[in-house]
Amino acid sequence: MPNPLRLLVVEDEQELRDILVQGLVRRGFVVAAAADGEHALGALAGQEYDVILLDLRMPGRDGIQVLQQLRADGHDAEVIIVTGHAEFETALEALKLHAFDYITKPFQLAELLQVVDRAAEHRRLRLENRSLRRAVSQQHADPLLYGHSVAMDRLRGLLDRASQASSNVLILGESGSGKELAARAIHRSSERRDLPFLAINCAALPDDLLESELFGHERGAFTGATGRRHGLLELAHAGTLFLDEVGEMSVAMQAKLLRTLDSGEIRRLGGDRTLHVDVRIIAATNKDLARAAAAGTFRHDLYFRLGVIVIEVPPLRERVEDIPLLVDHFAQQVAAAGRAPIKITAEAMALLTRYPWPGNVRELRNMVERLSVLSSDGEVTAAEVALYLPAVAADEVDAGLLSLDEVERRHILRVLQRCSGNRARASKILGIDPKTLYNKLKTYHVGGQ
Repeated sequence: MPNPLRLLVVEDEQELRDILVQGLVRRGFVVAAAADGEHALGALAGQEYDVILLDLRMPGRDGIQVLQQLRADGHDAEVIIVTGHAEFETALEALKLHAFDYITKPFQLAELLQVVDRAAEHRRLRLENRSLRRAVSQQHADPLLYGHSVAMDRLRGLLDRASQASSNVLILGESGSGKELAARAIHRSSERRDLPFLAINCAALPDDLLESELFGHERGAFTGATGRRHGLLELAHAGTLFLDEVGEMSVAMQAKLLRTLDSGEIRRLGGDRTLHVDVRIIAATNKDLARAAAAGTFRHDLYFRLGVIVIEVPPLRERVEDIPLLVDHFAQQVAAAGRAPIKITAEAMALLTRYPWPGNVRELRNMVERLSVLSSDGEVTAAEVALYLPAVAADEVDAGLLSLDEVERRHILRVLQRCSGNRARASKILGIDPKTLYNKLKTYHVGGQ
């Protein structure tokens, strides 16, 4: 039998507070009470609640301020606003902060209990969905999160803590290290998990297109704007927007992004209407933004607004003990895609772990896929690994101990790789007849032969 849900009643009128507590206890809930906003936040600091009844008008912190603070602290309880008729507009403002519903005074207890029951059912469904998602994610975790190295344990801890907060996050790391996977992991475990996660590469677009993509535009805003376009900041409302390569953003665009972060408002290009947006920003870069800020190429104020939480994804060379696990994972992916399964020999794995992997996890994934396609049989040797690694790694395999046939095979496959599989071009470079190349590749079991 599931545990009873916990409710917190925040009401400054003692008589009404006692009536609500008694009615909810009879309903089977575990109920606590607070007389004002400060006591409510104190209760939330020591205990999680599933549903909160929150009066708008209280001495000290009012209901809106309490709601803002509990959301900022990462609490995802269902909040029911209790309000007077004259506070209707304020109640609507509370809904923008993801309150579940509101009820106006005076009300009948039965009426309130109906709203509480709906909020409780919504909460139960969310908790069930969260459990299912976590179970699935444990079975199909991102490759980024694979491994038992100290660096990965630390990263997983940072991602978990970041997911429980609502602050903006800046992810640092080399290209190919998995910064977007880290951003998605944060979103998936956050209170915004059921809402959009959108991503954009800031280095891929010039300023005018980047501005249109982020803020949207109205019809006629510029040549070719034949209709209204909603920007990513608008489409990601209540969710998460991932800004990849944010260090490549121009200073002019940085100023526009900063204004949105400060005000929570956007205006489409060519429009005169201001729109409120609630978006969590997760930004990523392979640049040293602190140094860029000191040099004047990145705004100090934007750097601090983005980097409330800073997470550094370790490069693969700092977690070499995770390479065998990653190789096995990628090999399973290759086999699941319909290719022949491969087995990496101990000597080949040793060579893979000694290579510095400047392209990080992305380069390792590509390497495993390449080996699955070009390996002569299901077993990948150190010589085959060295064939497709740069010369600095290939030198680790003593070519003098290879047979002439193996030297020839390695050379032919290297040329074919450099020619992107173009056999006519490869045969010309090798100085052999295309039919001869065809027969040799057939012998090597390459290219479906």
